[in-house]
Amino acid sequence: MEKKQKKSHRSGFVSIIGNPNAGKSTLMNALLGEELSITSPKAQTTREKVLGILNGEDYQIVFSDTPGILNPHYKLQESMLKSIENSLDEADVFVLITDVGEDFKNPGIIERIQNLKQPIILLINKVDTVTQEEAMKKIAYWQEKIPQAEILPISALHKFQTDRLLEMILEKLPDNPAYFPKDELSDRNLRFFASETIRKHIMLQYKQEIPYSVQVEIESYKEMAKLDRIEAVIYVEKDSQKGILIGKGGSALKRVGTDARKEFEKFLGKPIFLNLRVKVLKNWRNDDQLLRRFGYDTGHTDKD
Repeated sequence: MEKKQKKSHRSGFVSIIGNPNAGKSTLMNALLGEELSITSPKAQTTREKVLGILNGEDYQIVFSDTPGILNPHYKLQESMLKSIENSLDEADVFVLITDVGEDFKNPGIIERIQNLKQPIILLINKVDTVTQEEAMKKIAYWQEKIPQAEILPISALHKFQTDRLLEMILEKLPDNPAYFPKDELSDRNLRFFASETIRKHIMLQYKQEIPYSVQVEIESYKEMAKLDRIEAVIYVEKDSQKGILIGKGGSALKRVGTDARKEFEKFLGKPIFLNLRVKVLKNWRNDDQLLRRFGYDTGHTDKD
């Protein structure tokens, strides 16, 4: 009796890297068909690496949405850059996403990308905003800069060429069993997504330094049959920021809470109770101990 040939299964890790606001989170959300990574018009919206898992019958792609490449000015940004550098060591395929109107400001990261042995797919995003001639000039520029990369013009927002991108990724993934259960969408828990949803609406509602000075911590998350109860604290660095965040009579904070609650209810498919408080935690973005408490990798220990 002839043995039935075992069907191959492709599985691997794909790091999405690029400048702030290049469209990394928009791209991962488009590929997954879920709003996993928060997006906003502001740069540096993504602070931590988020894994998004795309499952098919014969494949599993583990996408890693990383913070934007930057030149750090404080320890939080150093942690964000470290997250990008770590992703360069752990992926099977790299997706480098660029905006049609930008160049990279961090030459060290580009040099490391140029020396990578793994396959590189270079995306030129937002091609719907320029002429074909401008897009072709950008393709030629990146072909010279990173000659080993395969280049694909896309529009992550409008999902132009995202199907072709998936085909290119699958062609490059090794034969492996699935790394995660096939019903999982991410490595992150509900606390993380709740805090990110709140932070997203702070990014959307406030201007200048406020969004960048904010850290959201979920103090309590109780999953119940009919209603999830969430208690969250929003930390800022200055008393003046606290006043702006709360607003007159608490109106600004109430608007953040309402918008975040509605979005998270849609994500969960059930009602939630969300209570927000604001506290001052001076200079937390430059404090190693506080950054570790919030889950950021500072590269230091308490003994340093």
